[in-house]
Amino acid sequence: MGDVSKQPRKQRKRWYNAPLHRRGKIMAVPLERSLREKYGIKRIPIRRGDTVLITSGDFKGIEGKVEKVDREKYRVYISNVTIKKANGEEVPFPIYYSKLLITDLDLSDKWRMKTIERAQKITE
Repeated sequence: MGDVSKQPRKQRKRWYNAPLHRRGKIMAVPLERSLREKYGIKRIPIRRGDTVLITSGDFKGIEGKVEKVDREKYRVYISNVTIKKANGEEVPFPIYYSKLLITDLDLSDKWRMKTIERAQKITE
């Protein structure tokens, strides 16, 4: 990967031009304290199926399941988080990933558990 510049303009450039596979890792969300103690990791990339709590903004305090992760725009769509359009139609509202806290992990596939185990080895 090489050395990473300290210059803010180059940091921003790396963030805006990051490929989608790297954006997934950038979009790591902190775990709730109980999960942090259980798994021994602080944060993990967010996925569809996780349950999250919104920690700031207009929807602060709302908890819901992740329905979609938009890596291109660094946004997450959560059930129960909608806005009403002028014509009365309800549409999902995107939430920025840094405003979230994972309260329950979706461990339905073996790859997620392998990710957690790998992260545990690094922190040891």
